[in-house]
Amino acid sequence: MSDNLIPLSYISQYNYCKRRAGLLLLEQQWNESVDTAKGRNEHENVHKQSNVKRGDIVVITDMTLTSDKLCLSGKSDAIEGIWSENGYEFPFLPNGKWQLYPIEYKHGTLRSEEEYELQLCAQAMCLEEKYNCNIRKGAIFFISSHRRCEVDFDNNKREKVKRTAEALQEMLISGMIPHEEYAPKCKKCSLKGICMPDINYSVSQYMNRVYHCFLEET
Repeated sequence: MSDNLIPLSYISQYNYCKRRAGLLLLEQQWNESVDTAKGRNEHENVHKQSNVKRGDIVVITDMTLTSDKLCLSGKSDAIEGIWSENGYEFPFLPNGKWQLYPIEYKHGTLRSEEEYELQLCAQAMCLEEKYNCNIRKGAIFFISSHRRCEVDFDNNKREKVKRTAEALQEMLISGMIPHEEYAPKCKKCSLKGICMPDINYSVSQYMNRVYHCFLEET
């Protein structure tokens, strides 16, 4: 197993903001906000749940995931084992054949976020590598909405996961934190005060970017 395993959640962080991922990965920077605190508490509650069997579905929580190919490690929120004649045998499920269906829990209401879909796809790829199986779909469960958004693990997502994992490894080796341009998303970022995305800009450039961000938000 590689000594440079990167937290699997950084797949999401990198695709949201490369600089944020760099601050987390290389400097272990963190600043709690209301949203991150709520999200953390909700995830902790999910991970405390016991494994449950409902008919032909077994729900496994808090499973450790690793990939030597992607150099990633982490834990799943939940994985549904769905009985299927076309499934696979798994040591953590009852005797029989099962299809795995990973589920990632996210704070907030139902929405489309590519970075979350890539994080979920990375979880599926970790499971496929370890158990020599094929996982075609999973879901993101938005806690406030109590609704799922199903995700297809197509070739495009899988390639993006591979490229992101490679970029994170390159960042880890180089020790260089990327610079990111100021954007509306920076306003809500818990690391804004640490990141200071406008620090390298002139006053006129800074005011111009703030002005355009203001126009986008109104």
